[in-house]
Amino acid sequence: MGNQDVTTHKFAAILSKKVDAGKIMNALAHMSLGLVASNTDKVPDMGFVDYIDKDNTIHRSLSKNSYVILRADNSNQIRTVRNMAIEKGIPHVDFANTMQEGTYIEQLERTKVTPEAELEYYGICLFGKIEEVSELTRKFSLWR
Repeated sequence: MGNQDVTTHKFAAILSKKVDAGKIMNALAHMSLGLVASNTDKVPDMGFVDYIDKDNTIHRSLSKNSYVILRADNSNQIRTVRNMAIEKGIPHVDFANTMQEGTYIEQLERTKVTPEAELEYYGICLFGKIEEVSELTRKFSLWR
Protein backbone atom coordinates (compact mmCIF):
# COMPACT_ATOMS: atom_id res chain seq x y z
CA MET A 1 0.00 0.00 0.00
CA GLY A 2 1.54 3.32 -1.09
CA ASN A 3 1.53 6.46 1.01
CA GLN A 4 -1.16 8.07 -1.18
CA ASP A 5 -3.50 5.27 -0.07
CA VAL A 6 -3.30 6.22 3.60
CA THR A 7 -6.29 8.29 4.71
CA THR A 8 -5.16 11.22 6.85
CA HIS A 9 -8.22 13.50 6.70
CA LYS A 10 -11.92 13.26 7.45
CA PHE A 11 -15.19 15.10 7.04
CA ALA A 12 -17.67 15.47 9.89
CA ALA A 13 -21.13 16.97 10.14
CA ILE A 14 -22.77 17.78 13.45
CA LEU A 15 -26.52 18.27 13.08
CA SER A 16 -29.10 19.45 15.60
CA LYS A 17 -31.57 16.75 16.61
CA LYS A 18 -34.14 19.52 17.16
CA VAL A 19 -34.50 20.26 13.42
CA ASP A 20 -36.87 18.19 11.25
CA ALA A 21 -35.45 15.79 8.66
CA GLY A 22 -36.26 17.85 5.56
CA LYS A 23 -34.66 21.01 6.89
CA ILE A 24 -31.60 19.20 8.26
CA MET A 25 -30.95 17.36 4.97
CA ASN A 26 -31.19 20.68 3.11
CA ALA A 27 -28.76 22.27 5.57
CA LEU A 28 -26.34 19.32 5.23
CA ALA A 29 -26.38 19.59 1.43
CA HIS A 30 -25.69 23.33 1.51
CA MET A 31 -22.92 23.00 4.10
CA SER A 32 -21.21 20.15 2.23
CA LEU A 33 -21.19 22.14 -1.02
CA GLY A 34 -19.95 25.22 0.81
CA LEU A 35 -17.17 23.31 2.54
CA VAL A 36 -15.69 22.20 -0.79
CA ALA A 37 -16.30 25.52 -2.56
CA SER A 38 -14.72 27.60 0.20
CA ASN A 39 -11.66 25.36 0.54
CA THR A 40 -10.56 24.69 -3.03
CA ASP A 41 -6.93 24.68 -1.85
CA LYS A 42 -7.80 21.59 0.24
CA VAL A 43 -9.45 19.60 -2.58
CA PRO A 44 -6.41 17.32 -3.06
CA ASP A 45 -6.62 16.38 0.66
CA MET A 46 -10.37 15.81 0.29
CA GLY A 47 -9.45 12.73 -1.73
CA PHE A 48 -12.03 12.67 -4.49
CA VAL A 49 -11.72 9.53 -6.61
CA ASP A 50 -13.80 7.87 -9.30
CA TYR A 51 -15.20 4.42 -8.54
CA ILE A 52 -15.49 2.11 -11.55
CA ASP A 53 -17.75 -0.93 -11.46
CA LYS A 54 -17.31 -4.23 -13.30
CA ASP A 55 -19.21 -2.87 -16.32
CA ASN A 56 -16.77 0.07 -16.54
CA THR A 57 -19.44 2.53 -15.41
CA ILE A 58 -17.80 5.51 -13.70
CA HIS A 59 -19.22 6.79 -10.41
CA ARG A 60 -17.53 10.18 -10.19
CA SER A 61 -15.90 12.16 -7.43
CA LEU A 62 -16.58 10.33 -4.20
CA SER A 63 -14.22 11.01 -1.33
CA LYS A 64 -11.99 8.23 -0.05
CA ASN A 65 -12.09 9.96 3.34
CA SER A 66 -14.61 9.09 6.00
CA TYR A 67 -17.55 11.43 6.50
CA VAL A 68 -19.22 10.96 9.87
CA ILE A 69 -22.66 12.41 10.60
CA LEU A 70 -23.11 13.24 14.26
CA ARG A 71 -25.96 14.48 16.44
CA ALA A 72 -25.98 17.54 18.68
CA ASP A 73 -28.60 18.10 21.36
CA ASN A 74 -28.94 21.80 20.58
CA SER A 75 -27.68 24.89 18.78
CA ASN A 76 -25.31 25.91 21.57
CA GLN A 77 -23.30 22.69 21.21
CA ILE A 78 -22.86 23.51 17.51
CA ARG A 79 -21.91 27.11 18.37
CA THR A 80 -19.21 25.79 20.73
CA VAL A 81 -17.74 23.57 18.00
CA ARG A 82 -17.90 26.49 15.55
CA ASN A 83 -15.94 28.71 17.94
CA MET A 84 -13.35 25.96 18.49
CA ALA A 85 -13.00 25.42 14.72
CA ILE A 86 -12.42 29.16 14.23
CA GLU A 87 -9.86 29.21 17.05
CA LYS A 88 -8.00 26.18 15.65
CA GLY A 89 -8.25 27.21 11.98
CA ILE A 90 -10.21 24.10 10.98
CA PRO A 91 -12.15 24.52 7.71
CA HIS A 92 -15.87 24.55 8.41
CA VAL A 93 -19.23 25.76 7.16
CA ASP A 94 -22.23 26.28 9.43
CA PHE A 95 -25.94 26.70 8.76
CA ALA A 96 -28.52 28.56 10.85
CA ASN A 97 -32.27 29.06 10.96
CA THR A 98 -32.07 32.38 9.07
CA MET A 99 -30.68 30.58 6.02
CA GLN A 100 -33.87 28.75 5.00
CA GLU A 101 -37.24 29.77 3.61
CA GLY A 102 -37.83 32.50 1.08
CA THR A 103 -35.35 33.61 -1.54
CA TYR A 104 -31.63 33.68 -0.89
CA ILE A 105 -31.88 37.50 -0.84
CA GLU A 106 -34.42 37.26 1.99
CA GLN A 107 -32.17 34.75 3.78
CA LEU A 108 -29.15 37.07 3.48
CA GLU A 109 -31.17 40.00 4.85
CA ARG A 110 -32.64 37.94 7.70
CA THR A 111 -29.15 36.75 8.67
CA LYS A 112 -27.73 40.28 8.44
CA VAL A 113 -30.18 41.63 11.04
CA THR A 114 -29.80 38.69 13.45
CA PRO A 115 -27.04 38.85 16.10
CA GLU A 116 -24.84 35.74 16.12
CA ALA A 117 -25.92 34.91 19.68
CA GLU A 118 -29.55 34.67 18.45
CA LEU A 119 -28.85 32.32 15.54
CA GLU A 120 -30.21 28.81 15.95
CA TYR A 121 -27.53 26.60 14.41
CA TYR A 122 -28.88 23.63 12.45
CA GLY A 123 -25.44 22.19 11.85
CA ILE A 124 -21.78 22.52 11.03
CA CYS A 125 -19.54 20.61 8.61
CA LEU A 126 -15.82 20.27 9.23
CA PHE A 127 -12.85 19.01 7.23
CA GLY A 128 -9.32 18.43 8.36
CA LYS A 129 -6.74 16.04 9.68
CA ILE A 130 -8.37 13.10 11.44
CA GLU A 131 -6.95 13.93 14.87
CA GLU A 132 -7.91 17.63 14.64
CA VAL A 133 -11.50 16.98 13.58
CA SER A 134 -11.89 14.13 16.07
CA GLU A 135 -10.81 16.43 18.90
CA LEU A 136 -13.82 18.66 18.16
CA THR A 137 -16.32 15.88 17.52
CA ARG A 138 -15.52 13.07 19.98
CA LYS A 139 -18.28 13.93 22.46
CA PHE A 140 -21.04 13.61 19.87
CA SER A 141 -22.97 10.41 19.03
CA LEU A 142 -23.56 9.11 15.53
CA TRP A 143 -26.75 10.34 13.85
CA ARG A 144 -29.41 7.66 13.99
